[in-house]
Order: sequence, then structure tokens, then C-alpha cells
Amino acid sequence: MLLRAACTVLSFFFIISLFGCQEGTTLEKRPNILFAISDDQSFLHTGFAGASWINTPAFDRVAREGVCFSNCYAGSPGCAPSRSSIVTGRYHWQNEQAGQHAAGWFDKYVPFVDLLAANEYHTGYTGKGVGPFKYGEPPLRSQNAAGEVYNQLAYEEGSPDDERFAEAIRSTNYSANFRQFMEQREEDTPFFFWYGASEPHRAYEQDSWKRYDKSLDSVDVPVFLPDTEEVRGDLLDYAVEIEWFDLHLGRMIEYLEEIGELDNTIIIVTADNGMPFPRAKANAYEYGVHVPMAVRFPKEFPGGRKVDNPVSFIDLAPTILELTQTSSEGMLPISGQSLVDLLSSEQEGVIPNSRGYALAGRERHSSSRYQNLGYPQRLLRQGDYLFIWNIEPERWPAGAPQRLVSDSTEELHPLYGIDEEGMHHSDWAFTDIDAAPTKSFIVENYDDPEYARYFELSVGKRPEYELFNVKKDPNCLTNLATDPEFTGLINELNETMLKVLTETEDPRVVGPDPDLFESYPRYSPMRYFPKPDWML
Repeated sequence: MLLRAACTVLSFFFIISLFGCQEGTTLEKRPNILFAISDDQSFLHTGFAGASWINTPAFDRVAREGVCFSNCYAGSPGCAPSRSSIVTGRYHWQNEQAGQHAAGWFDKYVPFVDLLAANEYHTGYTGKGVGPFKYGEPPLRSQNAAGEVYNQLAYEEGSPDDERFAEAIRSTNYSANFRQFMEQREEDTPFFFWYGASEPHRAYEQDSWKRYDKSLDSVDVPVFLPDTEEVRGDLLDYAVEIEWFDLHLGRMIEYLEEIGELDNTIIIVTADNGMPFPRAKANAYEYGVHVPMAVRFPKEFPGGRKVDNPVSFIDLAPTILELTQTSSEGMLPISGQSLVDLLSSEQEGVIPNSRGYALAGRERHSSSRYQNLGYPQRLLRQGDYLFIWNIEPERWPAGAPQRLVSDSTEELHPLYGIDEEGMHHSDWAFTDIDAAPTKSFIVENYDDPEYARYFELSVGKRPEYELFNVKKDPNCLTNLATDPEFTGLINELNETMLKVLTETEDPRVVGPDPDLFESYPRYSPMRYFPKPDWML
């Protein structure tokens, strides 16, 4: 009884210290949370980060008035496992099928959104929630792990009100659905809303950028991609879709100002993984797993700061639970740590905290290899270094270079997916890379001396271990793992990684079945491939 009373007093003083109260008044109401997540956007691609060819005034405002996390690492370089880490606070390898791409979400993996709803928060989402996963009958979860869906309001093609920037942009009217969600909220009820844009996920309308005062000369082309007009135009089409995501975020912020809720709303903006280009999305390199993140709540979090600590998506669940005064009871054990101390600090740069690293991984992304095999990776960011463990280096990292025509024949599509006319068909080879003009250019020019290196960087096999100084080499081109000078550092990083993987019971490390992830069913379209040479 005494212990319970002491805990109650401590909780009371924590709430006072976090949210503040004036003498003679009651505690302020619990904060709302607007969580905005784009689909496939790399860390450097905001105006705030210096990308002058991308206009992101809404993100820039959140980062300018809030806290910008310069080293935020997604749970995975692919959407479903990354989103799984957000709502469970767990590494994707801890979540069985509920941490893999296009697999089943079982009831026992309770997302924090459920607990907020039980704690009298009005919850919901628009756009893309936690997916793609199979939801359905028990033991599968029936409702999307982001909560109740608000996707009813949509743009109608050909309508005078259809303001979409490009033909391939999804029809969901995100900001209108947010207004509908808010109109259904009971007065004085706090809310949690997940704004999950489908942009800038492919496909894109090619050359949409030409309508928006954009210039090929303005683009910063990552050095792992060829600097050509095709690639520059592809990057500008990507920028157009980021701007659509940002436009609706801005409208949501404006609406919160109109109704007097902005000051009591914590805004968190990020992306689920990196940009949909070769050597980015579905890769453990910086452009695949390092994402933008900013948090705004000026009345409690000193703004105008950049925090350089490596943070992870597994940290978001415990942060949100703490901020909303919600117990984690009912969830499986959380692996992340709350970011409230970093948010509440007045310091910048690297702020001392208990972890000092970010860990992430990858298993299966798309159906891209024989018998639906994945490309398992684990990665650790600590200090200036990114350490990558390619667990099955004999496999093709971007998918097999040749595909069967169907599951009932041994007939093969042409090698690399290049037909007799020299045209690349994206769905015939290297299918862990989304179909794109950039991908086609690289593959079609695989034997051109000027561009052959980009083909190798994009699809070539990789060593078991890679190490990059990402401060000096954010493009991850110089692998230091073969340099004897870094042997000690590699051993240290590998020891840290294996310790955490063991503690979190990663099947790849602790067994008994290290290939467990390969056995999970896929609930999305399948492709079929010949047995690879290394299995013969």
C-alpha cells in the first residue's frame, strides 16, 4: 500500500514537471499527437536539410520550431517491418510475421494505438496505416494496427476540385479526412492521428516536375546514381510527391491553428524508409534506412534544436506512451527507450543518454528470389560509423537477375530483364528495386564503361561485413571493413550488435531456426525464379 502511494505521488510530480501547472489551477489537458509519415523519403530530402530542389515548408516549420533528429534510423529499409517497429516499440525480428513484409499480423502484437484508445484518446488514421500486412480473422488482428481508418474522402479524377500534383498521386484527400476525424471527436478528448501518405512511393507520373517551375540543374544527385537527365528528372518527380505529402501536413497544421488545438498538439514527422531508387530503399545504406524526423511541441520542448544522437523507430512507442500518460500494460516487452529526455533538454548535438546507437535490419522485402528468399541484413549506427552484416552474402541483394516466366515452366525471361530491343522490363529482374526510369537506365547500360559501376553498386553481390564512415561518406561507397586499421572497431561494433541481437532473441543469432523468416507466408503477388547456382 505504501509503495502504491509512493508511486502515485511520483507519477503526480512527473506529470507536473512534464506539463507544468500554475498555482490554483488544474493540470493541463493531455497532449494531442499528430503523427505524419511519408512513404519512401531519405534523410536529406527536405528543405530544412538543405535540399533546395524540394519545397517542404510544413516539415521545415516543425523542424525549425521543434527538435530535428538528424540521425533517425527507420526500423527497416522497407515499409511494413519499419512501421511494425513504430507501433510495437520492438525490433521487427521480435515480431514474427508482424515484423515482415506482406505477412500476417497476429493479435498478440498489440500496438500502442490500442492503449491510447483505451486511455480515452480519439484515434484513427488516413492513407497508409501499418502495412502491408494481412489482417483478418483470429488469430490475425482484424483492424489495422494504426487504428480506425478515415479514407472516405477522396479526389475524383476530372473534377474541378482535383488538385493533385501528378497523375500517379493517390486519390485520398488526407487533410479532408483529418478534418472529418476531428469533427467526430468528442469535445475536450485528446486525439492521436496517424497521417500516412502513400507518397513519394512509386509509381510516378514521368516528367510531372515540368509543371512546377523545377529545373534539372537544381538537383543534388547522390553519387551512387548516374548524373543524367533521366535520373535528374526522376528525382524531380520524386520531389513533386514529397511536396504533396508536405502540402497536406501543412493543411493539418493550419486547421489545428484555426480550432485552437495547435499549442496542445505534439507533431511528429518522419518517413518509413529511404527513397525508391537503386541502392537506397531496401538497402541498409544511409539512403535506405536514415530518414528525416522532427518533433514540435514548443510549450514543453525547447525548439530550434538539432539533436545528433542516433535514435530508432523502436523509441517512438515508449515516447508516445510517456507523453500521453499511458501504461504499456498489454503490449509485449518494449525494446526502445523514450526520447522525452532528449526532447525536454535544452542541449543540442549529442546529448548523453543510455544507449548511443541505433540498430535496424531487413529480411524479405518483395518476392525477388528463389522460393521467396529474402536478403537478411542487420545494421548498427554508432558514432560516425555504419556497420552492416549481410547475413547471406551469396544472394543477390537487389533480387535475382533472371526470372521464370511462370511457376509452371522452366522458360526464363532474358537476363537482367533486357529484351531483344535492349529495353529493360523492371518486373523481370532485380525486383527489390522499384520500377523506375533510373533503374532502367542503369540496367540497360550495364556494359557501358561510363555507367557499369552504377550497375555493380546497385545490384552486385556484397561482402558479409561492410563499414562506412557516414560523416565523411554518406553515400556509403568506401567499405572500410577490409582495412586492417578498422579491425578493432569492427570487432567492437560486431560485439555490440550481437549482444543486442542475442538479448532480443533474433532467430538469425539465437536459433533454433535461423531461417525462420523464410517460412512465413506471403500475402502479396508472387514471382518465380530458377534455383540459384549456390544451391545446386
